[in-house]
Amino acid sequence: MNRFKITELGKEVFWLRDSERDHLVRVLRLSPGDLIIGFDNTGTEYTSVIRKIEDKSVTCLILSTDHPDVEAHTSVYIVAGLSKGEKMEWVIQKGTELGMKGLIPLRAKRSIMHLEGSKAQERVVRWQKIASEASKQSHRVQEPEILAVCDWKELESHLPQGTQWLIPYEEEKTQRLTTVLNTLDSERPIAILIGPEGGFESAEVAWAQEKLGAQSVSLGPRILRTETASLATLTMVLAHYGDLG
Repeated sequence: MNRFKITELGKEVFWLRDSERDHLVRVLRLSPGDLIIGFDNTGTEYTSVIRKIEDKSVTCLILSTDHPDVEAHTSVYIVAGLSKGEKMEWVIQKGTELGMKGLIPLRAKRSIMHLEGSKAQERVVRWQKIASEASKQSHRVQEPEILAVCDWKELESHLPQGTQWLIPYEEEKTQRLTTVLNTLDSERPIAILIGPEGGFESAEVAWAQEKLGAQSVSLGPRILRTETASLATLTMVLAHYGDLG
């Protein structure tokens, strides 16, 4: 059954507008009487029947509600250094499928891509759309939020108080991720700091350790590309706390 993000929720009906309405009408060519599932990002999904299609909206009658246990119980965020090409889009799509809570694009010193002003805002809108589509594909009921592109000093204010920080670092030789995970509280958010191509500079790692309390960790003896490191770390964290596997 096709899934849609609800634009407006009423007592017995909901409405789809803008891109959700257009996707239902123009791409999927659904009609009144067809069944769909809507979700409103609160953890609830609504099985419904299309009642009316108009120029600006689709009205759907709610038949039943459900609260599927599909979201990760541990909130894990990826903080990704801006990287070139489609790497960020890949991480957002796959990270959403795996269960990340959100992603923050970070201006790192070795970032080749530079995003400022309106270009940064437009890119975040595109990334959020990718997260939305991946949420539907993976049957999630809360799509991850892609936050604004930020600098190091803005980072802490973007995440909940009490967030625990991890920073995979190729120069970390003694502290492995699996060991550190045993010391963290799964009830508190976890943020994974991932460098861009070329990784973080040592000064950035030192800043994260001092200002954020980040723990540097090793992912093993091999050097991973930025997109691989993002998804591998996310997978290991979620699997450790029972949200995967």
